[in-house]
Amino acid sequence: MKTLTVFTPTYNRAHTLPRLYRSLCAQTCRDFEWLVIDDGSADGTKDLVAQWKEESLFPVHYVYKENGGLYTGYNVAYLTIETELNVCIDSDDAMPADAVEKIVGIWKERGTDRYAGITGLDCDMNTKAPIGGRFPEGMTECFFPELYAKNIHRGDSKQVMRTDLMREVAPQQGFPGEKNFNPVYMLLQVTDKYPVLLSNDCFCFVEYQQGDSMSRNIWRQYLDSPRSFAKMRRLEMTLRHNTPLSRLRSAAHFVVESLLALFVRHR
Repeated sequence: MKTLTVFTPTYNRAHTLPRLYRSLCAQTCRDFEWLVIDDGSADGTKDLVAQWKEESLFPVHYVYKENGGLYTGYNVAYLTIETELNVCIDSDDAMPADAVEKIVGIWKERGTDRYAGITGLDCDMNTKAPIGGRFPEGMTECFFPELYAKNIHRGDSKQVMRTDLMREVAPQQGFPGEKNFNPVYMLLQVTDKYPVLLSNDCFCFVEYQQGDSMSRNIWRQYLDSPRSFAKMRRLEMTLRHNTPLSRLRSAAHFVVESLLALFVRHR
């Protein structure tokens, strides 16, 4: 049994997946497998992955599902993965050659059942610089919600999670017709109970795609999925490792998104 599953929800990204695959082939440690969750692609993704399954030096798994949005891909992943740890690497991103080696090494050295997993750095694909900088020197662990609520680290980061804990909160329940429900909803539930180990190693190279990434067109997402955003804000208000100011912001967003939900429903 491998230690780590790299899972990749994907939708019509056959043009970017080869870069991720090449980065996995270049890993200095083979203690991982790759799970591709195809969210209804119609661009030849299935045939591409089938070819890699035949030639790859590491296990490659493929699951096809009807299009349902990113969080539904996470749901499938958490109910499918059998390894101790998992990490989501998006279909347009890549891993540094030593990423798996770093992840497995950190967990074997420092990981115990009191931790939810490891939080490492996302780095810019072109400059290789950490997005949002590095974690404070000497800080070896924290509760994940504190990173943002307490302004410890404002950039993107990469979460390596214990599969057993994520399975406890999956599947994430969404709303009919709303696909933009961020799967961080499940992550927050786990990492508010268990701290994560911090690593200033780069676990992922990130390149944001124009037009169709979840991080873009946020206002359209609010209109498309207001009940999902309201549900997220409700959770944020209950987190033990949140700050009063952050809870107040979440409350304000909750009111706005609840009103949007009423507007969208009756328009």
